[in-house]
Amino acid sequence: MPTTASAPAPAFADATASDGALRRFLHGLPGVDTVGLEARAASLGTRSIKTTSKAFAIDLAISMIDLTTLEGADTPDKVRALCAKGANPDPTDRTTPRVAAICVYPDMAATAKEALAGTGIKVASVATAFPAGRAALPVKLADVRDAVAAGADEIDMVIDRGAFLSGHYLKVYEEIVAVKAECGDRARLKVIFETGELSTYDNIRRASWLGMLAGADFIKTSTGKVGVNATPSNTLLMLEAVRDFKAQTGIQIGVKPAGGIRTTKDAIKFLVLVNETVGEDWLDNHWFRFGASSLLNDLLMQRQKLSTGRYSGPDYVTVD
Repeated sequence: MPTTASAPAPAFADATASDGALRRFLHGLPGVDTVGLEARAASLGTRSIKTTSKAFAIDLAISMIDLTTLEGADTPDKVRALCAKGANPDPTDRTTPRVAAICVYPDMAATAKEALAGTGIKVASVATAFPAGRAALPVKLADVRDAVAAGADEIDMVIDRGAFLSGHYLKVYEEIVAVKAECGDRARLKVIFETGELSTYDNIRRASWLGMLAGADFIKTSTGKVGVNATPSNTLLMLEAVRDFKAQTGIQIGVKPAGGIRTTKDAIKFLVLVNETVGEDWLDNHWFRFGASSLLNDLLMQRQKLSTGRYSGPDYVTVD
C-alpha cells in the first residue's frame, strides 16, 4: 500500500517556509499547455470498451460514488433513505456493489453514521462553511470538529478562493494544515478547489500542489454548486499532479471529480483518464471517487441493460 498523506509533505519544507517561498514554488511549476491538455482529454474520452470491460467499469464506478445530498431541505428521513439506497442500490440484484460514501452536511453526519452501521460505507461531510468558505478560521475548525465528533470518516473542505486568487497562498496552506490537524487520525481530508472559479489551468495546477503540500488525502474539483464543475480536462490536470507528487514523495493522493457527472458514458470517460494517466493504483475507491447525486441511477439502468438486454427506463430506480 502506498504511503498516504498524514502531515504536510516534509520533502517540500523549504517551499512552505514563508509566503514568498510558497509563491516562488507554485509559480515555478511548469505552465499548462492548454491545447495539449484539452486535446489529450478529448482523445481519451473517445476510447471505447468491450461489453465485459463495460460491466466491470460500471460496477467500479458504482463502488466509487460519494452519493450526495447537500440541500437546505435535507431531513433525517431523506438522509436515511439515501443511506439505504447506497447500501443496496438495486434491491432486485444483490450483486450490485455498494457506494463508497454518503456525503452530507455536518448536522446530518450522525444520522448517516447510524444508518450506515455495519455496511462499510463511509460517512463524508462537507465542512469549513461549504460551499463558499466565507467564514473565520475558528468557525471553519468548529465545523470540522462537529462533523468528526458526529462520526464523519471523511471531511470535504473548501479552500478560500478569494485568498488563493489574491496570491495569499500561505493563508490557504495554513488553513488546510489546521483542518487536517482537526481531522487527526479519525477522518481523511478532501480539499475542494472549486476549479470553475480558479479561471486558469495554471491556477488549478498550483491549487493541486498547494493542497497536497498541506496534507490533503484527496484533491477534489468542485462543490457542484457553481456553473462549471468537474471536466475531463481539469480532472486530467489533477491526475497528472498526483502522479508527479507521488513520483517525488512516495505519497499517494486521491482525486475526486464532483458535479456534472451524470451518465455512465461520463463516468467511463473519467475511469479511462485514471487508467491512462495514473494507472491501476488509483482504480480503487480508496483513491478515486465520483461526487454525484444522479450518476448512480444511470449506472444502475445501464447495468440492468447489460445483464437482461432490456433498458428499464427511469422508473426502474428510486428518485433521490
